[in-house]
Amino acid sequence: MSDPVLRLDGVRKSFDGHDVLRGIDLVVEQGEVVALIGASGSGKSTLLRTINLLERVDDGQIWLSGLDITDPRVNADLIRARIGVVFQQYNLFPHMTVLENVTIAMRHVQGRTRRDADAAGLELLDRVGLGVKAGDHPDRLSGGQQQRAAIARAIATSPEVLLLDEITSALDPELVTEVLDLVRTLAADGSTIVMATHEMAFARDVAHRVVFLDAGLILEQGSPAEVFRFPRERRTQEFLARFRA
Repeated sequence: MSDPVLRLDGVRKSFDGHDVLRGIDLVVEQGEVVALIGASGSGKSTLLRTINLLERVDDGQIWLSGLDITDPRVNADLIRARIGVVFQQYNLFPHMTVLENVTIAMRHVQGRTRRDADAAGLELLDRVGLGVKAGDHPDRLSGGQQQRAAIARAIATSPEVLLLDEITSALDPELVTEVLDLVRTLAADGSTIVMATHEMAFARDVAHRVVFLDAGLILEQGSPAEVFRFPRERRTQEFLARFRA
């Protein structure tokens, strides 16, 4: 059997003596969509940041397609080139056009020519419904369009795993659907996705597995039907009750 795309063994992280991740074990297979749910401060964002090596773990190991990426000898930039990440804020470069934002990694990380990168970038922007916005700067886009552009940039290099950190939290409610529809399409196309989200209905409908974090621990995980319909742990039940009220 091939290695899982992602494996975390006993991952721990603390800040100023406060334990944020307290021993996370998680396996993500090729093509799997994993939704991380839990209250603010439960460790979801920190977990994603450790996977992308934006935060170094204090203990434990993270494996990407069989490679221990927590080994201090690995080149973090080369690892990040294999992982797509989209944050709550769009983080698009304001001085670049939408097309330039999408193609920057193709050109500077993958070494593709501008002509080749632009052709691939335009095709990708058409795919996410932003082809007509290719020459615009980010400040000319709506929040939903900016987030779709950020997702396009994240998948431009065909990453092995896509990390999404509460990507709809900064959007007006009417713009949430257009961004989630894009993620739904990526999931249907077989992308491997780990997403932190408060969109419970979306997690229920799209995720293969739901992981409930509480105070830096994975307290419960299972299929959406198992976690949402028959949660075992009292803390999971209390958390989900907020969304049923």
